[in-house]
Amino acid sequence: MSSLEIRPTAAADLPSITEIYEHAVRFGTATFELIPPDLAEMTGRFGTLMDGGFPYLVAALEGRVVGYAYAGAYRPRPAYRFTVENSVYLQPAIHRRGIGLQLLQRLIAECEARGFRQMIAVIGDSANTGSIGVHSRCGFQMIGTHPNVGFKFGRWLDTVMMQRALGEGATTVPVEDPG
Repeated sequence: MSSLEIRPTAAADLPSITEIYEHAVRFGTATFELIPPDLAEMTGRFGTLMDGGFPYLVAALEGRVVGYAYAGAYRPRPAYRFTVENSVYLQPAIHRRGIGLQLLQRLIAECEARGFRQMIAVIGDSANTGSIGVHSRCGFQMIGTHPNVGFKFGRWLDTVMMQRALGEGATTVPVEDPG
């Protein structure tokens, strides 16, 4: 694979990210959104994550954004402050080339560096074996499946929950809040 670069997201990357996510919303089951957000909405979401101190990465091939990954708050209540939920999206033509794996590995490292202790993967559609496999390769354990919780494309979809410890995980008490 030539010249893969994984780097922090810049505002100039957001149109490409918006395009990648639009395809995922319109044609995929990895996300349960039904209407693709526009650039203004995606810019707002990016700003919220940046303001919260969360990592947001892009994968670029020969300077062109082909995928992205970010971590955000798992839940809003303060007791969850050391736990993040991850998201990884790729252009369809780039699937099964190891880029999602590399993005997730880098995202895990970035979250550990920020002091987060647990990462949750909420995978849309139990048939999404690619995502389940990538998460397994990165050390995630299957937590469970919420059957038939989403309805998209005229059918019921499951949500698969996976989790992995970050850094010291739950073996020590955190010293300070991440972010």
